[in-house]
Amino acid sequence: MSLATEQRVLAGRYQLTGKLGAGGAAEVHRGWDVLLRRFVAVKVFRGGEVDERRFDNEVRTLAGLSHPGLLSVYDVGTCGEVSFVVMQLVEGTTLRDRLVDGTLTPAQVRALGHQVADTLAHVHDQAIVHRDLKPSNVLLDDSDTAYLADFGLARSLGSTRLTNTNEVVGTAAYLAPEQVRGEDVGPPADVYALGLVLLECLTGYREYQGNRVDAAIARLHRPPEIPRDLPAGLARLLTLMTSLSARRRPTAAQVADRLRPAPTALPRDRLLCGVRTPVTPSRGTAQARR
Repeated sequence: MSLATEQRVLAGRYQLTGKLGAGGAAEVHRGWDVLLRRFVAVKVFRGGEVDERRFDNEVRTLAGLSHPGLLSVYDVGTCGEVSFVVMQLVEGTTLRDRLVDGTLTPAQVRALGHQVADTLAHVHDQAIVHRDLKPSNVLLDDSDTAYLADFGLARSLGSTRLTNTNEVVGTAAYLAPEQVRGEDVGPPADVYALGLVLLECLTGYREYQGNRVDAAIARLHRPPEIPRDLPAGLARLLTLMTSLSARRRPTAAQVADRLRPAPTALPRDRLLCGVRTPVTPSRGTAQARR
């Protein structure tokens, strides 16, 4: 049991009421702010030099960003040897968990893609690269608003690296080719990852599977398979977003613009409670969850 779980009230203010999720460096808890009397999300870092650097990196990055698709930071502190950050709580689910219920329609993917790409465009405008965009880092609230989370691996362009030059960071299934090669990456790497995420929303499976090495190097030998029955414009955009060449990929702002819903369009399908297409067991669906 972690220190944060044992202490019912963290730092004398945040009552932890249940774990929402966990990653390699931190756990996220649902919390109650006893001072302001509101529910919050409390991200508790497990400790260690690397985790502390990522904690500091995430806090500093989020503090310099302001966008409806990003979580607001309320507080940051330490309790004993534990560091924590208090953020806006999203009542809903992650995109990863949403995909367990089935694939999304092209209309739903366009709506989701527009939101995330618009958020990425803001992040990139501030000279920051996320570097770990994946379904578990996209949160969906009950009104289908998408939030981009987990900036622990984010990096400001031109800043000092937190990793060795040839060290690969990020989740293998969504790495851009230039990340696999250990090269310095920029905004096109996030666009590539978003393209793979949107493809997964449509197909129900991860395009590049297997162990970390196999999943990473597979994209160096073949581009992802784009479903043939997609609307031509969406298929073309996904092809460009997942190009092996970073120069051929559109910017996040261009992606958001191309996926922008038409003003006269009918209300979009709901992501959480709309029509759901069962995920077929082909192409290793059961392996798709991390």
